[in-house]
Amino acid sequence: MAAVLLLVVIGAAAGLLATRLMGMDADLPTAMLIGIVGALVGGFALRLVVTVGGCAITFVLAVLGAMVLIWLWQQVKR
Repeated sequence: MAAVLLLVVIGAAAGLLATRLMGMDADLPTAMLIGIVGALVGGFALRLVVTVGGCAITFVLAVLGAMVLIWLWQQVKR
């Protein structure tokens, strides 16, 4: 819940800055809403990518670790 609140606050500020940088003529509530929605979508998308990527990286490292152990086992058996 705190993470969502933080995204809302950061998003409001980002929306104000982004509309000014892009030269968009938007009133204050609209600029803040644009930033909040962008921050929420971006925050959740990033969290999804990190979660999925984290699982994939963990799987790859587990396979590599198993391969190293198999190689060591083969060396010991010789």
